[in-house]
Amino acid sequence: MIEVRGLWSVFPKPGGGQVVVHKDLDLTVYRGEVLTLVGGSGTGKTVLLRQMLGLNTPAKGSITVLGQPVQKLQRAGAATRVGMLFQQGALFSAFSVLDNIAFPLRETRVLPDALVREAAMLKLQMVGLKPTDAQKMPSELSGGMIKRVALARALAMDPPLLMLDEPTAGLDPDSSDAFVALLRSLHQELGLTVVMVTHDLDTLFELSTRVAVLADQRVIIAAPVPEVLAFDHPFIHHFFLGERGQRAMELLRTRRASSPAATAPKGA
Repeated sequence: MIEVRGLWSVFPKPGGGQVVVHKDLDLTVYRGEVLTLVGGSGTGKTVLLRQMLGLNTPAKGSITVLGQPVQKLQRAGAATRVGMLFQQGALFSAFSVLDNIAFPLRETRVLPDALVREAAMLKLQMVGLKPTDAQKMPSELSGGMIKRVALARALAMDPPLLMLDEPTAGLDPDSSDAFVALLRSLHQELGLTVVMVTHDLDTLFELSTRVAVLADQRVIIAAPVPEVLAFDHPFIHHFFLGERGQRAMELLRTRRASSPAATAPKGA
């Protein structure tokens, strides 16, 4: 679904000179998987996500998305093939819930408004919201509802590829668990390929097919969770095997033991 080869990300320093964030970075995203990007501060996780969307241009290297150079996909209208859920939802504050979801469909200017509204209502219900929520404004929504509306908008064009930037950030534990369950269900039902950036280990363990670790200006490993945990690198020891990581894995084991019918992520 995505091929990244020889990628360099270079940014100017405020006082002069340059900062190299990525150097000869390679990454492949396979059809149907949930690939999670993790890394320390400054490793360029969101930068890489934005480059895959064509929102940022790398200094060197190539990115192919759905068989096309990402620049060509962007010119052709990437929103029809790639859905994006931004960290804060990024809803239009002056638009109702329905109009936010309908926005990508209306931008195509090819569908009658009645059909656009019908499709938007279908997506609204797909993410677990009620028809009565359609006329609410973003200011009336909880954090969890904002995430669901933003997800419905990201899926409005039925894209095969979905990108998520910190999908559970800012949610309380119950809302986070419900949103992860929704993402898991949609991934399976719609056959989506998902690329996700998250710091939340519960979300990572629950959803990831593979984890790509950004460190030393590149992807040092992209593999299922057990292989990543066995990889010898300081960041992996700190992030996954420290106290926080142990708590997250123990919580996941407890949940699976109490819910044997739950679907486990591949390789976890």
